[in-house]
Amino acid sequence: MNMQITPRAAEPAIVREAVPCGSSDHAMPGTAVQIVGEMLCEAIDLRSGQRALDVAAGSGGAMLAAARRFAQVTATDASGAWFELARARAKAERFAVAFREADPSALPFDDAAFDAVLSTFGVALAPNQERVAKELLRVCRPGGRIGLACWTPDSFIGQLHRLIGQYVPAAQSGKLPMLWGTRAHLGSLFGPGNVVVVQNRQFAFRARSPEHWLELFAADYAPLAKTFATLAPELQMAFEEDIHVLLNRFNLAHDGTLVAPSEYLEVVVAKKR
Repeated sequence: MNMQITPRAAEPAIVREAVPCGSSDHAMPGTAVQIVGEMLCEAIDLRSGQRALDVAAGSGGAMLAAARRFAQVTATDASGAWFELARARAKAERFAVAFREADPSALPFDDAAFDAVLSTFGVALAPNQERVAKELLRVCRPGGRIGLACWTPDSFIGQLHRLIGQYVPAAQSGKLPMLWGTRAHLGSLFGPGNVVVVQNRQFAFRARSPEHWLELFAADYAPLAKTFATLAPELQMAFEEDIHVLLNRFNLAHDGTLVAPSEYLEVVVAKKR
């Protein structure tokens, strides 16, 4: 990986405030990774007419990918604030999607209710990982498939979460979200008898500049937004500087723009019959 460190001119401290999730002015974090949902639906071989559930759907990337394959789609998120954006995206493409506010560790659906269960990065942020995995398995029918996209610990996003933990140790209490991006942990979560197939993938974050990326993601990527909202102004400035160091470490571009690859695991769990 080519490293590029771009000197940055001194700037006044910016006090960042949390923006409500799902704000249409700050939709980029969720919509940027749309291709991940498309690839995940291909990986699980989602078929027309199948019942598909997008868990922790956010702005609806996997939801929309499933609807494009003519599945019967339900989208859930613990925060109903996301549904405004997800509904708008579905409406724009004339897809009928059911929405349900739900905690991923207590899904309000019957056993075996879905042929396919999907999540692109969202379930990793839930606190009780074992309970979430059990819920994903419970609502998936025998012989059905669970498709997940999970950032790896050494990826750009994995390192970003490690940085968050340095500034807000409480954010790293319990099991780390990036454990979902390790093969051993996935095996322990989904247990014996289910076939777990894992592929290493790369998603490249792209923006006009590192500053542009931070402007977009500090507003609406929940872990970043919460961290900025927690920190005092002087710590916000230090945190922002450290993020720029991280961005420069991963940035492959040499023209002032940002192209920062982040590794993730594409996971397909075939539930035993």
